Amino acid sequence: MFPDAEAMAPAVTAVFTAVLTEGPISRVALARRLDLSSAAVTKAARPLIEMGYLEELAATERTGPGAGRPASPLAVRADREFFIGVKITGDELIGVVCDLRAEVRAAAHRRLAVADVDYVVTQLGELVDDLLDGPGDYRARTRRLGLAVSGDVDHSTGLVRYSPFLRWRDVPLRERAEKATGLTVTVENDVKALTTAEQWFGEGVGAESFALVTVGAGIGCGLIVNGRLVSGSRGVAGEIGHVGFDVNGPACHCGSRGCVEAVAGTDAIVREAGLRFDDAVAAARAGDERVGAVFARAGEAIGVGIAAVANLVGPARIVVSGEGLAAYDLFEPHIRASFQRQAFGAAADCPLSIRPLPFEEWARGAATVSIKALVAA
Repeated sequence: MFPDAEAMAPAVTAVFTAVLTEGPISRVALARRLDLSSAAVTKAARPLIEMGYLEELAATERTGPGAGRPASPLAVRADREFFIGVKITGDELIGVVCDLRAEVRAAAHRRLAVADVDYVVTQLGELVDDLLDGPGDYRARTRRLGLAVSGDVDHSTGLVRYSPFLRWRDVPLRERAEKATGLTVTVENDVKALTTAEQWFGEGVGAESFALVTVGAGIGCGLIVNGRLVSGSRGVAGEIGHVGFDVNGPACHCGSRGCVEAVAGTDAIVREAGLRFDDAVAAARAGDERVGAVFARAGEAIGVGIAAVANLVGPARIVVSGEGLAAYDLFEPHIRASFQRQAFGAAADCPLSIRPLPFEEWARGAATVSIKALVAA
């Protein structure tokens, strides 16, 4: 990112990341936050200001009692660069344009007739063009595209090893998307992308540890431990949807039986209830005991998965999100009871909070991953 400042790249990256996620912030506060000298912070900030990534705001505070002139906080120039983020589902592309602060400037949806790779990549290219050439004149200041896909994704190579809802195996998505769009592409698992957005710009800013559990078509989990996203050596850490719940339960698309996702995913609920999901929700709320029992069992399975996270990782808090929150009132008592039963010792004290997020937030997560790639470049 900063070819003219290679010798001080670590300090430059640290300063930029801190201002990006916690700014505006004074140099004195930065020095304290990063354990750097004031001179080192000033030296690191200089090229960022010269390149237009940071700016000095009007002085608003003094550095301490008896200090000299007030400090001038550093802030990110949000419109210095823009980023495209796209969430790919089995039937739709959801795209956003974000600025450097991951604020959504524009959004667009494109329905998918099929999930064929060639077709999806073509539609992706057209969606990106629509976003870049629409109101806002974003093309000249956009170099990066982030893609969020469910399943087993190799973030380092951009290979989608397996995406169950797209029925893709070993798709070189980064390579295909770069050819289609001309942008530098980053590919990430959708839950990990959403977790990155929460860590950098959401509830997780400054948190050393938290877990984001998503409930919907799939059951997923993103983990932050010691301030870092946990991917695991093979990129599949956090797949609580494939924690075993019932060895004699329904078959899972992964090849096992009775996984949490095979019991609690949207398709599983539809299959067991024998109704469309919205109709199943309505029936359960109307007092249908058979359908209510389907949601109760799903909630119990989700609670087991969340307890596994609390027992193994011990996050400071667990946030539950995803499109399945539309029926969360049917899940919640069973999730909490199962969690309390399965969590060991003090792990049961881990707070669970609910955070509804629209699908555009998943696309924003994809854009955040591309922002993170810029910072790390």
